[in-house]
Amino acid sequence: MKKVVLFAFKEDFMCFIHVLLNALDMKEKGYNVKIIIEGASTKLIPELTKKESHMYSLYQKVKEKGLIDGVCKACSAKMNVLKAVKKEALPFADEMSGHPSFSRYLNEGYQIITF
Repeated sequence: MKKVVLFAFKEDFMCFIHVLLNALDMKEKGYNVKIIIEGASTKLIPELTKKESHMYSLYQKVKEKGLIDGVCKACSAKMNVLKAVKKEALPFADEMSGHPSFSRYLNEGYQIITF
């Protein structure tokens, strides 16, 4: 089974939608796929949770399938979205001084793709 982790960094819905779409596509095709929400992309979380958002249903599909492996805790704090992440019950990824570690995924055999 192919293992892929998608690291989203940008605060850009046009970029982030591709993270969600590709994660769902890979999952449907049998990949072991995970998403890490990192950097400025953490600021998208409050918008993704609004039912009127054009990304809401796609985000919900990804969340329901358990594809979000973590949200950067340090970046969530810096972007003032810690409460939104906690409210969504998304796991924090913080094993590297508050940030997610690439080496952890590489050691587990994942290919890393950044957006």
